[in-house]
Amino acid sequence: MRRILFELWYWLPRRPPWDTGVTPPELERFVATHPPGRALDLGCGTGTNAVYLAKQGWIAVGVDFAARAIAKARRRAREAGVASRCTFHVGDVTRLDFLAGPFDLALDIGCLHSLPVAERAAYAAGIGRLVRPGGTYLLYAFSPGGRPGVPGLTGDDVRTLFAEAFDMMAVEEGKGWPSAWYTLVKR
Repeated sequence: MRRILFELWYWLPRRPPWDTGVTPPELERFVATHPPGRALDLGCGTGTNAVYLAKQGWIAVGVDFAARAIAKARRRAREAGVASRCTFHVGDVTRLDFLAGPFDLALDIGCLHSLPVAERAAYAAGIGRLVRPGGTYLLYAFSPGGRPGVPGLTGDDVRTLFAEAFDMMAVEEGKGWPSAWYTLVKR
């Protein structure tokens, strides 16, 4: 049911509320202080951030289960002239076996926090397998109760979920809705 609702949003004449078309300053700051490499954008939607990364010299791979969003992402990359630096996949972020690492950066802006709790361990295992040692995982997530219909995550949830492979380096309170940016580094 969740997939159908997300897919339907991308068929409406207006953008889904989460698809702002704007790269967040937290990602821009990261890119300004790290050399380009390979990046994985989980729940990439229409590709705003993957295309931004490609324009900055990164090789970007985006995954989203909404086929319409991926079609729009591919078009966005072509129109931006970075299609050769972006690959997009219709796929489930809890089943990333079709991807090969290593990635220097994994990025999630609003995907994990909406996954059912039972699916989160598979998501974390996939990222743990794909990110290289010393690589970064940037996560933006709503807090529990931060947005109606979104389960959300606490800092302890994030730390526990990724404890096997990552160290939490920073937590920055989000703006607007109760949320946070988490920076984790792979051991």
